[in-house]
Amino acid sequence: MKLVRLIANLGYGSRKQVAAMFRQGRITAADGAVLYADDQVEHDQVRVDGDPLDPPQGLVLMLHKPVGVTCSTRDPGRLVYDLLPPRYRLRSPALSTVGRLDRETSGLLLLTDDGALLHRIISPRSKLSKVYEVALAQPLRGGEAERFASGTLMLESEQTPLLPASLEIVTPTQARLTLHEGRYHQVRRMFAAVGNHVVALHRSRVGGLALDGLEEGRWRRLDPPDIASVFGGDA
Repeated sequence: MKLVRLIANLGYGSRKQVAAMFRQGRITAADGAVLYADDQVEHDQVRVDGDPLDPPQGLVLMLHKPVGVTCSTRDPGRLVYDLLPPRYRLRSPALSTVGRLDRETSGLLLLTDDGALLHRIISPRSKLSKVYEVALAQPLRGGEAERFASGTLMLESEQTPLLPASLEIVTPTQARLTLHEGRYHQVRRMFAAVGNHVVALHRSRVGGLALDGLEEGRWRRLDPPDIASVFGGDA
């Protein structure tokens, strides 16, 4: 792939804009030599304004999503993409969220431009565990864990019962819930089904990957061992 197209696909600008960057001498090799649009250079040897070129397709990010931020490219208000470098929103293939957390839910969110990986993670066949920390409006009554684990709980307007889920009681109004599927607003609807209301919701883990101290609103790229841990935690 020509350098102009490669750099444009990574979101640095249109092909016309990237061509101008070449003319301005802003694209160089690792040793500082000015590059030209028809040069043949390894990806990791390219620099833009002195900085290494962003990773090629296959980028995977972990983001600590704050409350009040939406997993969308179009909704009004703050979007998860506002927390990333602006060019990440312009990458081609697009950088997409792996599933969604609603606006009022915080925690671990994955993003990738690897379509096969995205579908592997969200596929119902994967049954990856997802762990949520839940704060409730009312004290737990004592029978919720058994109902959630039964595999018979039905949500309103659905025809298929939920898969068994594990509920750990932390305090009378705080719980840790582990799911192996991802239906629409599932955690909130599960507690509504047992007569309670979720007042705060935070996802702390996906598969074997946890936030591990990543601050709210911050993100980091995942390397191959990190990505493998998503699935390794459920092996």
